[in-house]
Amino acid sequence: MQDNEILSTLALPPPALPTEPALTGAAGRLVFDACHVGVVLRAVLSVQAVVAVAALFGSADGVGWLLDTALLTAVTLPAVLSWLLLGCAFKQPLGRWPLAVQGSVGVALGALAGAFACGLWAWLGLSDQAKWMASAASGALVAGVLVAGLVWRARAQLPATAQARLAELQSRIRPHFLFNTLNSAIALVRAEPARAEALLEDLSELFRSALANPLQDVTLAQEVHLAERYLAIEQVRFGDRLRLTWALDPAASPARLPPLILQPLVENAVRHGVEPSPDGADVHISTQRRGDRVVIKVSNSMPGGAGPAGNGLALANVGERLALLHDLHASLRHGVVDGVFQVRMEVPA
Repeated sequence: MQDNEILSTLALPPPALPTEPALTGAAGRLVFDACHVGVVLRAVLSVQAVVAVAALFGSADGVGWLLDTALLTAVTLPAVLSWLLLGCAFKQPLGRWPLAVQGSVGVALGALAGAFACGLWAWLGLSDQAKWMASAASGALVAGVLVAGLVWRARAQLPATAQARLAELQSRIRPHFLFNTLNSAIALVRAEPARAEALLEDLSELFRSALANPLQDVTLAQEVHLAERYLAIEQVRFGDRLRLTWALDPAASPARLPPLILQPLVENAVRHGVEPSPDGADVHISTQRRGDRVVIKVSNSMPGGAGPAGNGLALANVGERLALLHDLHASLRHGVVDGVFQVRMEVPA
């Protein structure tokens, strides 16, 4: 199935910043990552909103307001972009500093950006008297508000992260999956003890991963390995009804993902493709690196060509956790075409 055949798009939730390790500055991540498109958009739109309101104070009518807004934008936009560029340039050392230092640097860069805007204003001949102190103070104030807002947003996301993790655990360790696996192992103990042992080892690996640190992202290679362990369990249960194919690109393996994000996708393929069909289903998993992006696809044939019977909680959970790690840099799409259901996930390489 081609990429453009995906019928529907799962909208990711509002952009989020990195979770708890980023707040302390101890994990090599920024509270405000100026190289991140989400932060860039928030900074530009926030300053533009301030400019639009400030222009109202000196405008007599709508035309004058538009003209004043355009003039202010001409000097504030380069200043904001310079603030972002400096923050991005010093991203590596900033990420190693504590939260207070990161915030102080952000405010100081904001003061420099405000002075830069004042210099542009004077250079364009828009004022006879350059108000350097007022401009620097304004820049510092706006930068401080932006940084504080980003910190508040990051902290506000922590309960959402925990809630998403809890929902993910509940959907992963389903009681009937555990019972089915144990029953399969019991049936194999006498006839094929080696297979029974391998089955229990796969189950142990799944539980170990489910109880791992939810804030620690993993590589795509690790996620593929875990999905293989899960599918090995299901292969014992369904036998020839589970027709599995892989197409893995080694260049995509280093991509970073939230833990246990691929396994629910393959579990959905088994639950809604293989399990309800007496003839089973074809499950195809592929990874591919395309430039600075990695594309991950999980597809399965559907019984009777019908769409998935689930309520979409697993997909929504995957989308939320993906956005928590990669913000606007990640995407998740899904759809059914010609009796094949496909989930397509894109992350930075």
